[in-house]
Amino acid sequence: MKFHLDENISHSIALGLRHRSLDVTTTPKAGLLGVSDQEQLQFAASEGRVIFTQDTDFLKLAQSFPHHTGIVYCSQRNKSIGQIIQGLVLMWEILEPEEMFNHIEFL
Repeated sequence: MKFHLDENISHSIALGLRHRSLDVTTTPKAGLLGVSDQEQLQFAASEGRVIFTQDTDFLKLAQSFPHHTGIVYCSQRNKSIGQIIQGLVLMWEILEPEEMFNHIEFL
């Protein structure tokens, strides 16, 4: 499973995931700063990536974007950076990318 991190996600999360050998893109590195949430979701889908976000707009968008490759949502201030990394690594270890197709997972 590959991840794409929304623009409001801490760079520390990307570093932590990469340190554990996960394939991660970020909004800044992909040149997507300031683009719409729909464009973010389309980018993730085109790359076969599950998007990680703390933006509730993605939960609404998922209803009108039927072919996304998965969304992982965590509310802001709900988990520490370490807990988020652990949750994403666990998903990477136990889920196949196909299981995330059109699915929303909550951390």
